[in-house]
Amino acid sequence: MRSLGGWKAIKALRGMGERIKGDERILGDGDFVESVLGASNEGLERRARLQAAGYDFDRLVKRVAAVFQMPFHEVLREGKYVRTVAARSALCYWANRELGISTVELAGRLKIAQPTVTQSVERGERIVAEQRFLM
Repeated sequence: MRSLGGWKAIKALRGMGERIKGDERILGDGDFVESVLGASNEGLERRARLQAAGYDFDRLVKRVAAVFQMPFHEVLREGKYVRTVAARSALCYWANRELGISTVELAGRLKIAQPTVTQSVERGERIVAEQRFLM
């Protein structure tokens, strides 16, 4: 059985006014927790900057259409056309990861199943990385 010595140390630090983010028995040391929180904040800041710049789903569709050099309506059309699948995958990736739009909401907007959106997000990540597309 584990000792509760860790808890005593945490309580002692609290008594001195020190705060620790995380419990290293669960998350790792404080430096790890700080780095994860920092990365999370960077993502939130990027999302806020994009939203402040006017990026929403419709503007993102226009951006994807421009990147893939195709008409706006082709990005949203149904079917398994190669160009459309690639464009919609990038759209799903950027919408989900950069704008924070849920896969459930994307499924409704694109009229596809939520698991299909999840697959599209993964596919879109690969496409964006391979082609070095910028949002």
